[in-house]
Amino acid sequence: MPPSQRSNPNTKHNAIELRKEPTPAESKLWSRIRNDQLGVTFRRQHAIGKYIPDFCSPKAKLIIELDGSQHLEQEEYDEERTKYLETLGYKVIRFWNNDVVNNVEGVILAIIYAMEDENSKD
Repeated sequence: MPPSQRSNPNTKHNAIELRKEPTPAESKLWSRIRNDQLGVTFRRQHAIGKYIPDFCSPKAKLIIELDGSQHLEQEEYDEERTKYLETLGYKVIRFWNNDVVNNVEGVILAIIYAMEDENSKD
């Protein structure tokens, strides 16, 4: 029996397309978390179910979402998405794009604290 799929082909295709044109905030954060710089591997635009989180560390069970102004109008969707990802055991943390662009060091510290917090629960 083949292993279950973590996502469907359409969502995977959309994730591939999203990786091609990252926002400035995504590019800036990715440059700081890629290649195990924080001690865990992150994936960018990683399809999970019908959702595509901005950054995901399956090992750390951590998802990082970067929000622009469009998220002010889609709070219900974001809540539904977060609840679904939490049912899979992920911790979801969110940052505004402006925070990444203007204070990437503070964002990195918050990510490290979130990973430490998750590790202390084990």
